[in-house]
Amino acid sequence: MTVTDRIALDPFGSDIPAESARLRALGPVVPVELPGGIPAWAPTGYDVLKELILDPEVSKDPRKHWRLWPEIGEHPSWGWILGWVGVINMLSTYGPDHTRLRKLVAPSFTHRRTEAMLPRVAAITSELLDGVAAAGADGAVVDLRAELAHPLPMRMICELFGVPDELRDATGELIAAIMDTSDPSPEHAAFVQERIGTVLGALIAHKTEHPGDDMTTELIRVRDEDGDRLGDEELLYTLLLVIGAGFETTVNLIGNAVVALLTHPVQLAAVRAGTAGWDAVIDETLRVHPSIASLPLRFAVSDLKVGDVTIPAGDAIITTYAAAGVDPERYGPDAAVFDAARGADDHLSFGIGVHRCIGAPLARAEALAALPALFDRFPGLRLAVGERELRQVPSFIAFGWQEIPVRLGG
Repeated sequence: MTVTDRIALDPFGSDIPAESARLRALGPVVPVELPGGIPAWAPTGYDVLKELILDPEVSKDPRKHWRLWPEIGEHPSWGWILGWVGVINMLSTYGPDHTRLRKLVAPSFTHRRTEAMLPRVAAITSELLDGVAAAGADGAVVDLRAELAHPLPMRMICELFGVPDELRDATGELIAAIMDTSDPSPEHAAFVQERIGTVLGALIAHKTEHPGDDMTTELIRVRDEDGDRLGDEELLYTLLLVIGAGFETTVNLIGNAVVALLTHPVQLAAVRAGTAGWDAVIDETLRVHPSIASLPLRFAVSDLKVGDVTIPAGDAIITTYAAAGVDPERYGPDAAVFDAARGADDHLSFGIGVHRCIGAPLARAEALAALPALFDRFPGLRLAVGERELRQVPSFIAFGWQEIPVRLGG
């Protein structure tokens, strides 16, 4: 196929596995169209994605390496992408700039810092499960996303960054709006940009006036003491990235694991019997149902040869974690089947190399606290609707459920 035959990605992400399979049948890398008509390339297999992520000739900086960056203002329906590539943080920088910004945030996500947070994770999990029990009394339907999968990582990241209670709902709504790719209208893009400045600007103002033992206070200190290390815009958008990525992806990890186990009773029985471990459940969830399906954008610094296809210098590329995780060339003909006994911990869902997710240890720790506690507390847990009735969040980026209605059982 040629670039004139671009495949339009579903902006609602209605059936990400089926879409990944269709693209894979067309070749190792396929020209696609993102919401609003943005042209890009989609790798369709594990090896190709891994090679592109690790290739130094693939950049994350649109200002330097996206051929269409100067034209973005001419396309009103492209404005939504600015929340992803029009900001300056670790997600949209390349080389020394990325290294500088990552070093500022890394101390908050070390193994030691994560270990120190475990008692708090356990305490919040226990408190939330009490709420689940109350909400599900007398056989009532409970939305596990709203009662557990969302509030646990949200509260943890807000404590880590000192987000006050009065800003938590607005912060969650902001991240949900950025993840929502179903509306590429200029109005939605303008709303998101306005809310970034309003919500995170309020956080910066609050922590400037009320400093504490939190990461926002530390980043403000760095900005004030050395603007060369962190500027005002970088501070704002670094907070956007680490707060958003620090809870939204974990929401989907916990929720996707719950749904996977409830729809695979043999796997659930194996975990309960101790013949499969929770670490394996988490890795298999990340492989088959990664929290991020496709992440925009990366850019070809030079012409890139992929099989018999050339990605021209300056073209955009999406990182297709959902497609890579179920690649039959890597994981066999049953790659799309959830099987914790598979023991595949080589998935790319946390990234790889210098861009590996800095919050991966915390996300895993939260899931390892929530999942065993949930199934120990409610061994009769079951979905209250059929699997096909679950609704994917409206996004080709995020991979998760809008609600997870369950009954707690006896």
